[in-house]
Amino acid sequence: MRLPNWLAQHLAALRALLVFTVLLGLAYPLALVAVGRVPGLAEKADGSLVAADGRTVGSALIGQSFTDPDGNPVPRYFQSRPSAAGDGYDPTATAASNLGPESVVDTISNDPEESTRSLLTQVCARSRAVGELDGVDGRRPYCTVDGVGAVLAVFRADGLSGPVTRVVSVNQVAPATPFLTSYEGVPVELAQPGEDYVAAGGLVTPIRGDAPADPAVPADAVTASGSGLDPHISPAYAELQVNRVARERDADPAEIRRLVGEHTTGRSLGFMGEPGVNVLELNLALDREFPAR
Repeated sequence: MRLPNWLAQHLAALRALLVFTVLLGLAYPLALVAVGRVPGLAEKADGSLVAADGRTVGSALIGQSFTDPDGNPVPRYFQSRPSAAGDGYDPTATAASNLGPESVVDTISNDPEESTRSLLTQVCARSRAVGELDGVDGRRPYCTVDGVGAVLAVFRADGLSGPVTRVVSVNQVAPATPFLTSYEGVPVELAQPGEDYVAAGGLVTPIRGDAPADPAVPADAVTASGSGLDPHISPAYAELQVNRVARERDADPAEIRRLVGEHTTGRSLGFMGEPGVNVLELNLALDREFPAR
């Protein structure tokens, strides 16, 4: 007996659903689990977890912060690069800040919850903090000495041209001191919370300043990775921290550099990416060889 056309079509669809459910919903996932149990792959499939003293302390694939409960860097450890993932290195909130090179003006409000820092100010503040922690020159171009973006809102008589009538340091508020006393003969004012000087007609004017063209603090020390989870820092950032870590652990800097070298990975396939230092694995090696006293 021939089935009605509509019923035959529904039965065919049902058979296809059952076949693909078995293949893609059961067989394929189970096959991947089996491959993940192959010797040599099992550790990676489990997340490359790192253990110390019998307990899991992190993953070789996900960075973490080495700070005290107040968020201050612990000096005896190498510090990771910044993270924009959640509150920092949160795998459930992996993301970048989505701020670009034109993010140079802070949003300043009397309510701290409504205030936001531009990418430029974040970079300036981080560079200043790293400089103070590691005893190097933390200055960067377009940054003030107090660690915010050196940006002016310049008002001119005819809008885009004409003599300057007013100048505001848009990222500095009282009790700061303007990073420039005057601009084209006009005194520089501090910004007032809640004021939008760009909307009011001020021309955004970054000021380079006298910082060295090649800052002592590397770029990865002041910028987050795209994922916010990068477990590596550059060899240059690691070298910047060697003397501090050696001093805190009463160790020879040459021995600390040896450990850095042992935990430095090269470019993938010899040409992709850049060399990196795995911070978690390096810090665990430090605790084993040079425990804090």
